[in-house]
Amino acid sequence: MNTKPSETSPAATYTPPAVWTWKQANGGQFANINRPIAGPTHEAELPVGKHPLQLYSLATPNGVKVTVMLEELLVLGHAGAEYDAWLIPITQGAQFGSGFVEVNPNSKIPALMDRSGAQPIRVFESGSILLYLAEKFGAFLPTEPAQRAECLSWLFWQMGSAPFLGGGFGHFYAYAPVKIEYAIDRYAMEAKRQMDVLNRRLAEHPFVAGADYSVADMAIWPWYGALALGQLYNGADYNACEFLQARSYTHVVRWAEQIAQRPAVQRGRMVNRTWGELSEQLHERHDASDFELRTQDKLQAKGDQP
Repeated sequence: MNTKPSETSPAATYTPPAVWTWKQANGGQFANINRPIAGPTHEAELPVGKHPLQLYSLATPNGVKVTVMLEELLVLGHAGAEYDAWLIPITQGAQFGSGFVEVNPNSKIPALMDRSGAQPIRVFESGSILLYLAEKFGAFLPTEPAQRAECLSWLFWQMGSAPFLGGGFGHFYAYAPVKIEYAIDRYAMEAKRQMDVLNRRLAEHPFVAGADYSVADMAIWPWYGALALGQLYNGADYNACEFLQARSYTHVVRWAEQIAQRPAVQRGRMVNRTWGELSEQLHERHDASDFELRTQDKLQAKGDQP
């Protein structure tokens, strides 16, 4: 990755003021949706489909966790896991609509409404959704105390670690308007340390929590598996897999490739996806047949609206 000398350490010329003030035109790919206050910016009701579970999401790594879980539950025959997946285009600020904020006051995807009971139940934060679904359907979460504790420890390892990979390394490496050497080095070091933690674990166990595939794998794979497979922060002028030498973590690569072959994982990656190959984009998912009939390549071939 090439940087001009003047771009490597702009922080050296910056002295923080006594009180921070918000500069709305602060540059960066997501400057138009970042703000220091919570709450809705506009009125917008959320759509509701026919299934018990209503998912409002986008196919970022955090969104993929949940769609993979739902597709895996359906493979096991849990009919109650049928779901409607509605697209939330976060670059357009849809997560700040009043309806979405009612489901997730933190305005982050994914968010889930369970309408299977007398009263709807909202669930937000991807790890919380995985745990909720695992307990609701009795799947992908061990019940023996020691195994359950191990699985939950790795689930929450991901929740605590991934912000350093995403908001830290990913932001400064791929999205920041200037390349700050100190910031990239700081978070690259932490990302590699995390990959080493995972690699050492997977050297001794087929899956993260032990012998069996679990919610821990579903949480970790969309971030660290995608990095190992060259699918994360890979653009025209940057390649995180190469930069971090992610393929050198051979046990992570083995695990990532194994999980990538699961049909439910392949379907889960497609849901609410709006980039990449058109045949891999299913903007909304309302029926299992949508994977065959409603991907963007087929919709565009028919002249249908997405």
